[in-house]
Amino acid sequence: MPTTLITTPTFARHSTRPWQILEEAGAGPLRPSDDAALPASELLGYAPDADALIVGMDVITAEVMDAAPRLKVIAKHGVGVDTIDVAAAHARGIPVVCAPGSNSRAVAEYTFGLLLCATRSLAASHTAVAAGGWPKLFGPELHGKTLGIVGFGRIGRLLAGYARAFGMELLAHDPYVPDSDIRAHGAEPVPLEALLARADAVSLHAPPDPSGTALLDRARLTAMKQGSVLVNAARGGLVDERALADLLGSGHLGAAALDAFSTEPLPADHPLREAPRTLLTSHMAACTPEANQAMGVMVAEDVVRVLTGNEPRHQAR
Repeated sequence: MPTTLITTPTFARHSTRPWQILEEAGAGPLRPSDDAALPASELLGYAPDADALIVGMDVITAEVMDAAPRLKVIAKHGVGVDTIDVAAAHARGIPVVCAPGSNSRAVAEYTFGLLLCATRSLAASHTAVAAGGWPKLFGPELHGKTLGIVGFGRIGRLLAGYARAFGMELLAHDPYVPDSDIRAHGAEPVPLEALLARADAVSLHAPPDPSGTALLDRARLTAMKQGSVLVNAARGGLVDERALADLLGSGHLGAAALDAFSTEPLPADHPLREAPRTLLTSHMAACTPEANQAMGVMVAEDVVRVLTGNEPRHQAR
């Protein structure tokens, strides 16, 4: 009987259906830990018995694959596969599957929530009131402001719709999307440098550079409009976090709301912990029951397809 090793604690947390799909196919689901991601050392220990892997933010390297001689498929319980060495998997004949679109609405809604919270200081007000204070914190209205969206895929387009409903002007940068598609969603296509210079708020929805180079390095963060807001619910590696903390401290940037970081969980000495006007959340933008069920079902079905000798529907290239 094949064994499906599940390393992410959020798999099927809000639905029994993904478990049923694996169990009905005799795919022996095994989740060693249901409250934390499986540490890399433990992953290597379980890998030899795995015919399939369902992973979250785990880093799946060639070493992991070589430790799993029975491995036939790697499934990302999510969308981005940047933590998986897809080239190494393909070289070994192992398909990598994911769940595209499953969490797009959840992330887009959350991103807009981060923008609202950052601009109106909602978290700071809550903290102050809970501590006995009663501050009147001022922040700008979104109506008439310009939102710059970096990455105009499913999430970026949904976010554009929410922003239009608030009366925001839209800029978008995505070298892989035709200008006509961007305009069709009510945004003006612009180069990244122009977007950073003009936008009152910037939201990131792009994959990280495989080289590890930050898309928004110190120079680009400095080039952002004075007092502007940065929102990142995509990947931590997109931003030079030390530079961001410095620019928040100097007052050049008005605020930042971040749900993704280069190291997770956030280290105790991370500079953003002490940065002013900063909202930090625990990489939970996709955490809705609806998205959780959709992700689980999509990856479980594709795992079963591969284990039964069929082509997966959502293979990463």
